[in-house]
Amino acid sequence: MHCSMLNFNNQAPLKVIAGPCQIESESHAVMMAEIIQGICEDVGVRWVYKSSFDKANRSSIQSARGVGIDEGLKILQKINKDFSVPTITDIHEPHQAATVAQVVDIIQIPAFLCRQTDLIVAAGETGCWVNVKKGQFLSYPEVKNIKNKSTNPNFMITERGTTFGYNNLVVDMRGVHAMREWYPVIMDGTHSVQQPGGMGQSSGGDRRFVEPLCTSAVALGIAGVFLEVHDNPDSAPSDGPNMLNPDQFRKLITKLKILDSTVKQKL
Repeated sequence: MHCSMLNFNNQAPLKVIAGPCQIESESHAVMMAEIIQGICEDVGVRWVYKSSFDKANRSSIQSARGVGIDEGLKILQKINKDFSVPTITDIHEPHQAATVAQVVDIIQIPAFLCRQTDLIVAAGETGCWVNVKKGQFLSYPEVKNIKNKSTNPNFMITERGTTFGYNNLVVDMRGVHAMREWYPVIMDGTHSVQQPGGMGQSSGGDRRFVEPLCTSAVALGIAGVFLEVHDNPDSAPSDGPNMLNPDQFRKLITKLKILDSTVKQKL
């Protein structure tokens, strides 16, 4: 397996998982990796490149899904090699786990699939870190059931909001506080401001709230933040209303690093 010796824990300096929602092309992925790496090096934070080869959980059959597993893994492998950065991507079916683990450092389970037992087991069996997005339909105590499906100790949970009425998500900070006692916690700032299906054929969102949600979570002492970043979010094929542009990303992680350092001096 490719999986590197990463270490995620809530007491360590904050890590940043960042990249565009989906892999659009090799040239775009490389461009974004170069931009994000430059910002993270300037700010002084460790980071992981994220992007999906297949966005299988889309609002509409018309929605763009990405480049597919074969091309996507080639691109992620190139980014890992050229930028010496760990990578993370989603899987949607159990048979994909072993193949994806040959290339990426972290396997991600999409929120809508977080209760799929065979998927969790297959991801855990690779030995890679497994990042499970907490389903929009789960209460935070239920995440213990996810981890108990695998003997792999390298599990982390990502908060990304809970369904609250139609086309709306809320983040319960009590859950972030509670879950950090059990597992490394990642705060997904960009998906938490999503408005699922809010635009009819696609999801809407309001990126104005990414900063307050991330600062609130980081103030509790967590392992990392998950932020989707795009050079032109409003023209992106998916999750555009939620993603940050590079300038917004730089300002946010600069603030989060200072906050994280302050909080963890007292832990």
